[in-house]
Amino acid sequence: MLPDVTERQQAVRGQATWTEGGQVTQCGIPWSDNQYMTAAVGTNSPYQCGQTLKIRNLSIPGQREVLVTVVDKVPGYPANKINLHRRAFEALGTNPNVGIINVTITPSPELEEEKWGKYLLEIAQTAYPDYNVTEYEKIGENQIDQTQTREVYEYLLTSSQGDIRVRGTVIYDTQTDRVISFDLREV
Repeated sequence: MLPDVTERQQAVRGQATWTEGGQVTQCGIPWSDNQYMTAAVGTNSPYQCGQTLKIRNLSIPGQREVLVTVVDKVPGYPANKINLHRRAFEALGTNPNVGIINVTITPSPELEEEKWGKYLLEIAQTAYPDYNVTEYEKIGENQIDQTQTREVYEYLLTSSQGDIRVRGTVIYDTQTDRVISFDLREV
């Protein structure tokens, strides 16, 4: 039986703190992964190493969001708390001097299932090194012919210089699951 997708996407209200990270993580994934958009969770939390989580800052108007990768596990840390890398914490629009902010933590299985969206997200993060992806949305999908599909995604990238909206398009072969072409552009 397949798991209930709506249950997996359930947001949890909690709190976020920040860290500079460390050399060794329980997951074997460096804190620098995903342009430092990384986090640690409790060993008893439902979140797994390498999983993508959407963190929404409830402490400021506009409720900024960031996508982070779980790279570390901390014994005894509550399931409704997350320890973000300092860069992820700052990407949520909060000064680290604040220390703790109220957040929602949402597992993003839709991102895991939309592998082409995650593929383009990683390209966008690399193409815009001083920016962090803070929002993500699949905006279209269509069958080009019997073997080709086009998927279109939009990303909001944020930095101290401002925001950029980027649209990524990928065309892939549905039989071989290989990329035929992709495109990334500012919109």
